[in-house]
Formats: sequence, structure tokens, C-alpha cells
Amino acid sequence: MLAAAGLIACEDTRRTRKLMNAYGLGTPLSAYHEHNAARARPGLIARMTAGAAVALVSDAGTPLISDPGYKLVQAAIAEDLSVTAVPGPSAPLAALMISGLPSDRFLFAGFLPSKSEARRRALSELSPVPATLIFFEAPRRLAASLSDMCQSLGTRDAAVAREITKLHEEVRRGTLAELAAHYASAGPPKGELVIVVGPPEEAASSFSESDIDARLRDALEGGASVRDAVATVAAATKVSRQRVYTQALDIAGRRSGGPDSGRDTQHE
Repeated sequence: MLAAAGLIACEDTRRTRKLMNAYGLGTPLSAYHEHNAARARPGLIARMTAGAAVALVSDAGTPLISDPGYKLVQAAIAEDLSVTAVPGPSAPLAALMISGLPSDRFLFAGFLPSKSEARRRALSELSPVPATLIFFEAPRRLAASLSDMCQSLGTRDAAVAREITKLHEEVRRGTLAELAAHYASAGPPKGELVIVVGPPEEAASSFSESDIDARLRDALEGGASVRDAVATVAAATKVSRQRVYTQALDIAGRRSGGPDSGRDTQHE
């Protein structure tokens, strides 16, 4: 598709040229990014109206996700021009898939405001949304954002995914409080980050405490460890792992007369 295009619009011509050189492609490049989009868009539309095929390439991830590409698509549609997409890597979806959090309903919210007060207001608006929440975040703001999420969203399971599909890919899972404490102590990580936050507990499941107890007893009596029983019941009921884990420890403690030895260190 890039070889057949008459022009390639891209965030950074230097980075895209490396891709072109790797495949021996000579298609002309034109910069199209946040700072020049309004100026560059009319020229790109004029090229397409004249019959040229224009390809849009992003530096990383999927074009149009948290970038000005959607305005170019809007303008092309307004001119009755054909628009198609070639699916590629998507950090929000990849992070959701490896987070272990409910994926049947989710909301991608992009970047939160950089200031804490505005960030908390935005989070308060998102708090009742009955879905898993996905955010981009800058490394230097990660600990503060996780702390604000903990204050505004309450106790929820979450995951921080870093450098997805790259050499140093890493995912850290836990509650918002656990993750906030870790990154406050460890300092800002390197690379691009995605935060995935589980849905409100009441929205995620209609299972009562007795329902969860019954499922946990069945799993434990069937020979499952506390860790495995918690994983199975949390996945089946969509109740937070922290809540299921607490109930599992209570049951195991009542059965053995003391703390269960198979504690899940993720919650210690």
C-alpha cells in the first residue's frame, strides 16, 4: 500500500524514511502532525481530490488514536473521498489483552490532564462508567496519576503496561494503591505507558458475598490452591481479585484454623 501511494503523510519524515529505506520504497513523504495539521490538511485533501492516493503513517501504534489523523479522515469524508484502514499494533488493545481485566466492555480515555486537580475531576467523571478504563500516561506523571486514580476511583485492580511489543515489554499488575506505592518508590519507568483499570465492582458483577464464598469453597474442596481458586472465581464473576482473595483467605483460615500458606504474593 505504501508503494502504491502517491504521497505518505507522517508524524516525522526522518523516522518514516527509515521504514521506507528498509523496504526500498521511494514514495514522497510529507509531515503531518499535531503542530502543522491545520496548515497541511488542505493540501493533502487537494492531492486526494485530484486523484492521488495519500497514506497516513504514525511513528508508533495505530494512526488516528490520540493524534490529529481523525481530522484528516473527517475532511476526506466531507469531500466524499474513499478512506480505508490497515490494522496495525494498538497499545491500548494490547495492554487490555495482557492486563487480565474484563475486556467485554472498555473505554479508552487517552491522556488525563497533567495537573492533579483537573486530573481528579476527569477521573470523577469516569468513575461510574461500567467498563474497564484505559489511559495513556507519561512516565514522570505515572505515580501521581495512579495515586489520583486510587483517590477518585477507589479500590480497583489495575495494570501498567510498558513498551508493549518492544524489547523491554513489561506489565505490572495489582491494585491501584499497590501500583501507586511501587512507582512512587521505584521512580518513573522508561518508555511508553498504558494504564488499564478494572471497572467499578458493582458494575462488574452482580454476585453476592455468599455466591463468591460458595464458588471458592467448591474450588478449594476440589483441591485448588488459594491462588488458583481466586483466579478462577475472579475471572468467572468479574469481581475484583482483591475482594475474592480476601474472602478466600477467610475461608482457608476457617478450614485450617490459621492463615493459608498459599498466599498470593501479588497482594502482600
